[in-house]
Amino acid sequence: MKNNIPVKLSLEDGTVYRGKSFGKLLPSSGEVVFNTAMTGYPESLTDPSYRGQILCLTYPLVGNYGAPGKDEEDDLFKFHESSSIHIRGLLVSDYSFEYSHWNAASSLHEWLETNNIPGIYGIDTRALTKRLREKGSMLGKIEPEGTEIALYDPNNDNLVKEVSIDKPVVYGNGQHRIILIDCGVKYNIIRSLLKRDTAIIRVPWDYDYSSEEYDGLFISNGPGDPVTCRETISNISKSLEKDIPIFGICLGNQLMALASGASTYKLKYGHRSHNQPVLRSGTKRAYITSQNHGFAVDNDSLANDWEPLFINVNDNTNEGMKHRQKPFFSTQFHPEASGGPTDTDYLFDVFIDNIIKWKNEKAGHNR
Repeated sequence: MKNNIPVKLSLEDGTVYRGKSFGKLLPSSGEVVFNTAMTGYPESLTDPSYRGQILCLTYPLVGNYGAPGKDEEDDLFKFHESSSIHIRGLLVSDYSFEYSHWNAASSLHEWLETNNIPGIYGIDTRALTKRLREKGSMLGKIEPEGTEIALYDPNNDNLVKEVSIDKPVVYGNGQHRIILIDCGVKYNIIRSLLKRDTAIIRVPWDYDYSSEEYDGLFISNGPGDPVTCRETISNISKSLEKDIPIFGICLGNQLMALASGASTYKLKYGHRSHNQPVLRSGTKRAYITSQNHGFAVDNDSLANDWEPLFINVNDNTNEGMKHRQKPFFSTQFHPEASGGPTDTDYLFDVFIDNIIKWKNEKAGHNR
């Protein structure tokens, strides 16, 4: 594949970047964001949290290991984070026309083309990233020569509704029964829970699970502004009145905060990388984490029963919270990684330990 068709990226502030087309040759529009990870583009492209966004990869050489196939395990793609690509466009500096990897089933170009996703290579991604850091994430549009498209703002839509499942799905048959609210869950979250002797009931974002029997509640990651998920917030609020253990990740952290009475806000350009340092509150213990979010919890708005669990070392934003008495906690980062570091994978064990302790206490009360 050698494509010399000119294509441009236009930002809402009037800035234009010009390059060449790869992937599907068609126009597209969305929110332009950047990710500073050096690897892991298959995982990022299939992460539902990128729904509605045009993704700029800051690492200059992209495509050199191709795209993985659709091998399955536990009814999930082993090397993807969902069943489809969710970005609306991909921006890279140097696209590798030759790829080599034992697990590659196609080139990145072929994968994008099959999924109707346009890409641009040959633009100055460093200059683009600097502009997004200065001005903040902006709307943008990809237009191959001779095409036009209007700007599209994904933040006006309920993106969670678009990426969630339509009806409950069950995974595993372990002893710990977990309700997983699917707001755009990454597959590696499900894999991480299944490794820990669980049965997972994955339910739609607005599903009323109050009549279900379960040992733990998990709230997943997902795209967009958390305040659009009113039904989810309402259901979580009812769960907070109980004592059944709860664990939330990324959007799940924000939804728990809103359900508890706190507030959220949009970050200037978000956190999207594999190298975000966080500090465990009240300690000097730091972890390197994988992150992908554009909104954050306002620490000052947390109720007295809640406290920050982790803080971002770079900008002091909230990276998680916990209840002072009940077994509820959440993280803004991704302990399941995929891609990225697995330093905080132990938090899944904390969740399971909370469930075991709660079940033992419940059994004692019932004697």
